[in-house]
Amino acid sequence: MDPLALVLTPQIGPKRLQIALRGDGSSESLAHLLGSEIARAYQQTLKEQKAQQEREKAQALGVHIIGLWEEGYPEALRQLDSPPGALWLKGELPPSGPQIGIVGTRKASPWALHWTQKVAQELGQSGVGVISGLARGIDTAAHQGALEAGGYTLGVLGSAIDRVYPAENRRLAERMSLLSEFPLGTPPQPELFPRRNRIIAALSRAILVVEAGEKSGALITSRFALELGRDVLAVPGRPADPQSVGTNRLIQDGAGLVLSAEDVLGALGVSAVRRAPPELEGPEARLYRALLELPMALPEDLAKTTDLSVPEVLSLLTMLELKGLAQALPGGRYSPG
Repeated sequence: MDPLALVLTPQIGPKRLQIALRGDGSSESLAHLLGSEIARAYQQTLKEQKAQQEREKAQALGVHIIGLWEEGYPEALRQLDSPPGALWLKGELPPSGPQIGIVGTRKASPWALHWTQKVAQELGQSGVGVISGLARGIDTAAHQGALEAGGYTLGVLGSAIDRVYPAENRRLAERMSLLSEFPLGTPPQPELFPRRNRIIAALSRAILVVEAGEKSGALITSRFALELGRDVLAVPGRPADPQSVGTNRLIQDGAGLVLSAEDVLGALGVSAVRRAPPELEGPEARLYRALLELPMALPEDLAKTTDLSVPEVLSLLTMLELKGLAQALPGGRYSPG
């Protein structure tokens, strides 16, 4: 019996695969366990050499196929009610350290994108891996932040590894590890994304939802996490913001409220790696302290806090930007770099 051929047989899903693997590998055994129709479909898959072709294509792409029947299969996924029959991996599986799943809306607001990227970077600097779905919005910002820190990040796809979606993330995908439970050539399909969400939840120690509307797919990931006994964390948003309805409701229902990377690290039981404070003096130091206290502040707000004029604030912000200590945000706001 070729287990990969079983995986590639259309009528055999994860649960039927587990049943088939209990047999002795003969056609008679398969027919007894799953029925003669499925046994014939499996024989047709063997005849068409689909498994061998899949292995050859994977090798050419630098993709490793890990079967449920192999020792290298992640134990966290093996515990799922319906574990993937096989995994297509490009890069590395998550290391043994803590992993955080970061998810959220594809139509993220500027502040949420900036916050996510910054927090993912800080988590990466503290040795926390970031797992997400490589989608637009929050997922993309999470992967980018982890990469900026030189940390580990894994994109779990709702398509095959050779069909990265969305297309604009192909370059990003080349810089990170990728995982899929779908055979090569499988295009992105709406019904596949909830399946990838359960993998994100299973491989993560906790799930952080940054910004999510009432029907966001990120909430599916959080439900999987709860079912698996993982912690769910959420970033609060404005009550009237439609894109924050999901996260605010998660907090109402008991999710951990997160305002910073320190909150996430605390939930994971990880100590933060602190950067040495910059050596600043005078008005520049005063402005930098104000930035730390008022992230996403307008120059006018910073001027009131520091007793500086707006032109002075703008000039000092330029100097802080050149030093990598401040960052301009959409809408004329600024945050620490």
